[in-house]
Amino acid sequence: MSAKTLMVMGTASDVGKTIVVAGLCRAFARAGIRVAPFKSQNMSNNAAVCEGGEIGRAQAVQAEASGLEPTVDMNPVLLKPESENGCQVIIRGRARFRMGINDHARYRAEAWPEILTSYRNLAEKFDLVIIEGAGGAAEINLRHRDIVNWAVAEMADAPVLLVADIDKGGVFASLVGTFELLSVSERRRLRGFLINKFRGTRALLDDGIRMLEERTGVPVVGVLPYVGNLRIPDEDSARLDGAPLSRTLRPVAVGVVRFPRISNYTDVAPLEHEPDVAVHFISDPDSAPKLDLLILPGSKSTIADLRWLRQSGWEDYIVNHLRGGGWLVGICGGFQMLGLRILDPRKIESDAVESPGLGLLEVETFFEGEKITSLVEGVELSSGLPVSGYEIHAGRVTNLGSQPLHRLTSRDGRAIGEVEGAVSSDGRIIGTSVHGLFDNGGFRRHFIDAVRKAKGLGPLEAASVQDERLAREREYDRFADIIETHADLAQIAAWARVAWNGANKRVGYSQRP
Repeated sequence: MSAKTLMVMGTASDVGKTIVVAGLCRAFARAGIRVAPFKSQNMSNNAAVCEGGEIGRAQAVQAEASGLEPTVDMNPVLLKPESENGCQVIIRGRARFRMGINDHARYRAEAWPEILTSYRNLAEKFDLVIIEGAGGAAEINLRHRDIVNWAVAEMADAPVLLVADIDKGGVFASLVGTFELLSVSERRRLRGFLINKFRGTRALLDDGIRMLEERTGVPVVGVLPYVGNLRIPDEDSARLDGAPLSRTLRPVAVGVVRFPRISNYTDVAPLEHEPDVAVHFISDPDSAPKLDLLILPGSKSTIADLRWLRQSGWEDYIVNHLRGGGWLVGICGGFQMLGLRILDPRKIESDAVESPGLGLLEVETFFEGEKITSLVEGVELSSGLPVSGYEIHAGRVTNLGSQPLHRLTSRDGRAIGEVEGAVSSDGRIIGTSVHGLFDNGGFRRHFIDAVRKAKGLGPLEAASVQDERLAREREYDRFADIIETHADLAQIAAWARVAWNGANKRVGYSQRP
């Protein structure tokens, strides 16, 4: 193994580890260093498809920031929560088993060798591997079965950078508390603190930083400002928890049902960036504003979330929404809910052998043990516009009479000729198993303009359509610039034992062959 290493841990979940790793990957990559991201274990229902199966969305984002295609080596273990006490275990891209609260011995025995293999694969190919930890760095109740934080730091002999979120409050207490709970050997690995999401003048922190450094002996290597409207996909749905409804008033109002087991909600992120669209994530239909479009997103447990949907009053809301001329889109699990019934005779997803759907599209879903994970390309039939995206689902949807949405022309690079999805007779109810549909700028604008036309509004200018991939590339550079400006990247590089001479700043930097 030849790669140098750097590990980014946090004082807690949702402090910005993922975006810091993405920014560091971008900064080092555009400086000419062959860099790759790595996270041994991710827990998220936001997944991405790559060659070999599925990985956490965060590592796909970090790979893109590095100028790489994502691989299963970058995230060898993905845990997809299905309930409070259980999750599906994805190892090297494929579902292995369902883990309950008493299955950790088996889990570690199966996961750790694959983690070692994946890390070694990356270490042989790259100059630098930037490792992301999970949760908090001082999870003392989990230390004996750790396979994502200090066990990985020791395995990779990695120096550690600890990130804390000052926007949450209590940043100095969280840093000191984390430090105090670390073992002697863990403290030796800890090289520096990075304070994230600061609003204000840096001088306001000087006294606190001085006392922090005196107490711990660990330097603060940077204070990153709060960055709003960063167009980089989130790792998971943590930001949705307790989030208030958007107060933005725009011509097109979109509601996204916040399922308890929501997955791949980043499908709607491109709509959030449209200038004429306001997106609201909503759990309670009674709190929903007047909507033009309602989206049922993906779900890790379709049948359980369909039951919740009915119990919460959403079914009645949908009926009234459609009667009032509203539009409805179901994606993956949401698409399955729109059909006539969901069949699960082998009880792959739940204890219900059969569940009635909402009956809004003439399709039915049959669950099978093998999950489909594929990259697809095709054409949206009503417009002839090209589309691309990815599939992650165990439920096979059969169209029993609805008009199809797409004609798929390619799956994982192989030519095919399949119809996919379903559309109601009036065109206002749409279902698809393809994630990432709204990433396609032409289709996204065509669809929004159809909603606008139904409201009596004219189409938007075609020139305003933004390419999502190019927009993300600009954001990677933007955050890398912020890290270079507000953190001592030369010192961070020295800890990682790589040379740092500043970045050759290029939008869309690529390490791809």
